[in-house]
Amino acid sequence: MSGGSDEVVRFWERLGLPGLIDVHTHFMPEQVLRKVWAYFDSAGPLTGMEWPIAYRHDEDERLALLRSFGVRRFTSMLYPHKAGMAAWLNGWAADFARWVPDCLHTATFFPEEGVERYVREAVEAGARIFKSHIQVGAYDANDPLLEPVWGLLAEAAVPVVMHCGSGPAPGKYTGPEPVGRLLARHPRLRLVVAHMGMPEYAEFLALAEAYPEVRLDTTMAFTDFSEELTPFPVAERGRLADLGDRILLGTDFPNIPYPYVHQLHALERLELGDDWLRAVCYGNAHAMFDRR
Repeated sequence: MSGGSDEVVRFWERLGLPGLIDVHTHFMPEQVLRKVWAYFDSAGPLTGMEWPIAYRHDEDERLALLRSFGVRRFTSMLYPHKAGMAAWLNGWAADFARWVPDCLHTATFFPEEGVERYVREAVEAGARIFKSHIQVGAYDANDPLLEPVWGLLAEAAVPVVMHCGSGPAPGKYTGPEPVGRLLARHPRLRLVVAHMGMPEYAEFLALAEAYPEVRLDTTMAFTDFSEELTPFPVAERGRLADLGDRILLGTDFPNIPYPYVHQLHALERLELGDDWLRAVCYGNAHAMFDRR
């Protein structure tokens, strides 16, 4: 299965890019990934809908597919749903990054005793990006246990991709208000709002306008799948253009219910121009991760 590789390559070649950088892809221990897929299959309460996995392949095939798409850098977004998991996940992700050099060393955390220690260890071991899943973890970003973590990550300028929007289903601690309180205390935190903050698009765009280190990733946003459920407001497209230097390509590969190329076509049909696409699909992430 090519997974539409030729179409993906044609997309970035037309733009004159060397490939793509995808900041929101999932690689995790096999037993954890199987549980994630089983959750999607069961239409659990955090999805509540049919969600076929487009790239349900073994790890080697998934890596080969991303490389055939021309994805030069990607991530191993992984996250705990309870205490006692994060340090183990970080150990797995560090090993994964060592043998998959095109994967950015990814780490995660949970509000628990010892969190500052293992986050510091991950940063010192070379973690380039962290994942925080407010919805699945069901924790408050403002939990006092996390306060030293946010300060540490802000000081180290290590970005955190945070699923903090209330889609596809709201959580107790999702939404822009808790994130706004966090940023008020840590304005230099390199926060990457996953899924463009859907469905609270406008509110998260406002946070990006207020805090220069806040970014958003495109994961699943603007696609037919998401537009049917939580359409992006047409009136806000001008803000997308204005924030073109702080929007990053993300896809959710492999856990997407459509071909990879559809995310790219969804961005293209916004009609914000080739320079915007070049920045979003490569340049912005390259500036964050690969320039010295």
